[in-house]
Amino acid sequence: MDRPPAMFIADSLGLDFLNSVATPVDTPVDWIDDGDGLIDWLEQAKLVPADELHALKARAAPGELDEVADRARALREWFRGFVLEHAGRPLTADALRELGPLNGLLEREESFRQIEPGHGDVGGVLKLQTKRRWRSAESLLLPVGEALATFVCDEDFSDVKACEGHNCTMLFADHTRRRARRWCIMAVCGNRAKQAAHRNRLKSRQ
Repeated sequence: MDRPPAMFIADSLGLDFLNSVATPVDTPVDWIDDGDGLIDWLEQAKLVPADELHALKARAAPGELDEVADRARALREWFRGFVLEHAGRPLTADALRELGPLNGLLEREESFRQIEPGHGDVGGVLKLQTKRRWRSAESLLLPVGEALATFVCDEDFSDVKACEGHNCTMLFADHTRRRARRWCIMAVCGNRAKQAAHRNRLKSRQ
């Protein structure tokens, strides 16, 4: 399936994952509707190194990546329900009771730390870097889980909003100074709303 480039407009990678199925400009698109789509989205999101993605794809059994994409979509819809339930107000500690599926995914993490060359202009000659073992196709879900967990712990849920555009399903974190953001992309949904309002004003004068 030909897909347009994935959209990263939420100012939060956790919400961008939810936006991996969306209706931009009235056309529904699911960027992870199969294994190839999941690989493409993860590469565009820079959640998995491209060489690791290609290696996993090369050694995956037939249908294995599609099964992981199924699990990614299930995770996405579970997390969408959690976000929509709590959006618009600060998250409380009680929400922890609902996060079992996410903590269960995080428990499977296989990370380790390794000393690598640093950048002399920014820090030392060497740096300590966190690495991840990519043992199976299912490990592709681990960086997604990390992005969702980071969103839960670091984001103010009061700032989570849905785009006001007609038929648009995008979510975003409003980090503007006055918390006045209304659209996923001003050039798309914002302009369409302005044009619709202009047409309505013209009709009301006739």
